[in-house]
Amino acid sequence: MPNRTIAPPIVDPVAFDISLPACKKYTLSNGIDVFAVDMGSEDTLMINWVFYAGNWYETEKAVAAATNYLLKNGTTQRTAFEINEHFEYYGAYLNRACYNETAELTLHCLNKHVDELVPVVAELVTGSVFPEEELAIYKQNAQQRLRVNLAKSEFVAGRLIDAYLFGENHPYGKYLNLEDYDAVQRNTLLQFFDTYYRHGRCVIFAAGKLPANLISSLEQHFGKLPMKGHTAETKTVQHALQPAAQKKYNIVNDPDGVQSAIRIARPFPNRLHPDFQKVLVLNNLFGGFFGSRLMTNIREDKGYTYGIYSYLMNFTAESGWIISTEAGRQVTEACIKEIYSEMQLLRDEPVDEEELMMTRNYMIGSILGDLDGPFQVIGRWKNMILNGVDADYFSRGIEIIKTVSAAELQELANKYLQPDSFYELVVI
Repeated sequence: MPNRTIAPPIVDPVAFDISLPACKKYTLSNGIDVFAVDMGSEDTLMINWVFYAGNWYETEKAVAAATNYLLKNGTTQRTAFEINEHFEYYGAYLNRACYNETAELTLHCLNKHVDELVPVVAELVTGSVFPEEELAIYKQNAQQRLRVNLAKSEFVAGRLIDAYLFGENHPYGKYLNLEDYDAVQRNTLLQFFDTYYRHGRCVIFAAGKLPANLISSLEQHFGKLPMKGHTAETKTVQHALQPAAQKKYNIVNDPDGVQSAIRIARPFPNRLHPDFQKVLVLNNLFGGFFGSRLMTNIREDKGYTYGIYSYLMNFTAESGWIISTEAGRQVTEACIKEIYSEMQLLRDEPVDEEELMMTRNYMIGSILGDLDGPFQVIGRWKNMILNGVDADYFSRGIEIIKTVSAAELQELANKYLQPDSFYELVVI
């Protein structure tokens, strides 16, 4: 029996030996891969269908998002009400989401209800009809949300900085205007649906306490469909980067606004680049968490903002390094000056061991938290699989966090934290 009067030793997270729990791979008859993590004590299950049907593949704005959203709003056999009633009856939740490269359906349910729910998901991705009345409601609601968001400087800043980095016609940079929703037609959605869902590329992720019949159920309802696996050879859709020539912008969105939205960003290679994982450590030092340089200086010391962060964008083809904050209108210039000052300090001086160790512990601790449960574990696997990195990527990342040196980080700061490489945007 442990002696409760003696405190246990404190162990830094960097001392832990962390490994990513195993993920099994199954392949359905039509080539669709199923990646499954069987763990957890609760009788719950998550199944995530990922289609290569994001806005990367659309030829008209808003088509990918509208198609994805309306998958639940009527099929050849059920109305939108009947679809929602079916999932609610079994205590399940079916969500959908559309991103730049991919679009998804995600089912959360009790594992005993797989046979009642998986067939209906298959029905959605083979028999959705996109009723005109549902499309009209979607357009109206989307336009109303956009009108509200356009009054917010941080929303305007978020979409403009992407356009400057990648170009307004690139999938990562284009943004929607009110008239773009008016132009969406049902026939266009049906064509996109047929190409990128019914006959598209798909990969499935499952996690939780997996029922014994899960793979057979997926094979029965998805393995015979005319879909293809996510690695199937298809005609590659290319998009040329067209970054803005100008680097600095000041936009007045609200003449009476008292706060400005600041975005400072530069293009950056994707996670296949050898510098990517080392730069993740540098980013955390710079602005990636509450103990970072930017937060300590600009929030804690200067009081210019409630929060400031930097991050690397999680895009597949390209990426970007972004500093994001909102500050009082009268201290905007001073805030920007301090951001560049912190860049210079990282270029000029190696980080001391105490600060580097704090950052290492934070990153390892965050990863430990992220692996707390099957849904989080499959999320890690999903991110690696969709980005085309091998199974050793996770362990290499852990090793880099533990061993990257101050000299290496200073070298990376001199390579990437150069003010001339950054776009600068202020929206008031």
